[in-house]
Amino acid sequence: MGEVTVTATSSAAPPTPGSPDGPGTSGVSGTRAASALPAIPAQGGRGSAPGVPQPPRRTAFAEGVDQLRAAATTEPGRLRIIGALLAALVVAFGAVTAWQMTDRSSAADDVLHNSQPLSSAAADIYSSLADANTAASSGFLAGGDETATSRERYQKDIRNAAAKLSAAATNSQPDSESATTIANLNKLLSEYTGYIERARANNRLGFPVGGSYLRLANETMQDQMLPQAEKLYAKENQRLGSDYADATSYPWAAIGLGVVVLGALVWAQRRNYRRTNRVLNHGLVAATATATIVMLWLVAGQSLARSGLDDSYDHGIRSLNVLHDARIASLKARGNENLTLVARGAETVQLADGEVVDAYDHDFEGDMSALGKGLAEAERLADDQAGKKPVTSAVGGMKEWKTRHDEAQAEYESGDFQQALARVIGDKSDKPTGECFDSVDQALKTAIGHEQTEFQQAAATGRDAMTGLPVGAAGLAVLGAAGAVLGIGRRLSEYR
Repeated sequence: MGEVTVTATSSAAPPTPGSPDGPGTSGVSGTRAASALPAIPAQGGRGSAPGVPQPPRRTAFAEGVDQLRAAATTEPGRLRIIGALLAALVVAFGAVTAWQMTDRSSAADDVLHNSQPLSSAAADIYSSLADANTAASSGFLAGGDETATSRERYQKDIRNAAAKLSAAATNSQPDSESATTIANLNKLLSEYTGYIERARANNRLGFPVGGSYLRLANETMQDQMLPQAEKLYAKENQRLGSDYADATSYPWAAIGLGVVVLGALVWAQRRNYRRTNRVLNHGLVAATATATIVMLWLVAGQSLARSGLDDSYDHGIRSLNVLHDARIASLKARGNENLTLVARGAETVQLADGEVVDAYDHDFEGDMSALGKGLAEAERLADDQAGKKPVTSAVGGMKEWKTRHDEAQAEYESGDFQQALARVIGDKSDKPTGECFDSVDQALKTAIGHEQTEFQQAAATGRDAMTGLPVGAAGLAVLGAAGAVLGIGRRLSEYR
């Protein structure tokens, strides 16, 4: 039989549109074969297989964690992570140190230039008001013979109190308790001076109502103004104590972070030594050195600052508080001594045992007792001869004052009012109690000035111990972080 040969042509005519092989057909079966295939939905996933569900896209954080985990399986990756952590720790150490020491330096500066001067000003307000009341009662006793010195002393005290109130109002927070107290004192000061002028005018004319006005002025001073001034003084002292606490507290967060940083740097160098047998890595050594310097500077600076500030409190503020209280007691005693003669027994008080005594003389005795206790405490706290000498002088003056007062009181009780008056406000030949009061007051002013100087020197020393620490710590931290990065970078270069 012969072979049948089938010959296929290498080219064919293009199918015509609408033919079985044309577009839109499957070739042999035509449109019926195409319609028999199921429709396949389009998939949104990249490189996804048709009809296969794709998992949700992972977050950038999750992918970053995977990359970090993968990097941690290699030594270069571990080194990069260690370098980044060391740099971050060193920078954080510097930042926290700068922040905490800035706060403490600011608090120390407030102690020296803000809260303590305001506390002292509040004490001056109290003293000026009490001294003005004393001068007014002395002038009233003198009547038409009031001296220019007595009048000038009263006016000076009033001006000083008004100026101190104005300064305190400027430095107080609006709508604060101190601002309200200062406003009340300003209002009461106007009322008080009005009562004093009425008392003086009526006294010169010989009208008995002058004594009533003076007692009204004294009640305004004793019952309203001095308690308000004492409240202001206590408030400013509380603020001073708060500033002291802020300035002297140790920066434990910075110290704790410094310990962590040094521990991490030592660990990194030990790890480097164990893996390479190289004792030193210059970058890590530099980072450790800078962190150590910051740590030592931090601890030493804060310790010196704390020592100076504690010294300023123990040998300055404590003595100042006692001396201010003693001076206030002496001023109140002098005022009550004068008012004993002004009232002439019009004001009495009944004691616990039923005895009725002169109210002002009773208060005088209480004030002198407080003065004696205050001077004894001030003498104990005085730590040098310059501070002790004026206090000792005040003690001597107080004792002489008591002796002369007893003599004046004896004259008063015997009915010799003029002699008693001479014993209180007379000239030097009469050996008046006013001479002793002036001696005590001047000695206390001298002691207060000395203790104020002691405070300023010690507080300035404490504040200066922190000078430059915040900026220095931040700068050294940047250098330490750079050293850590360079040290780790040197190790990484060995893998290239």
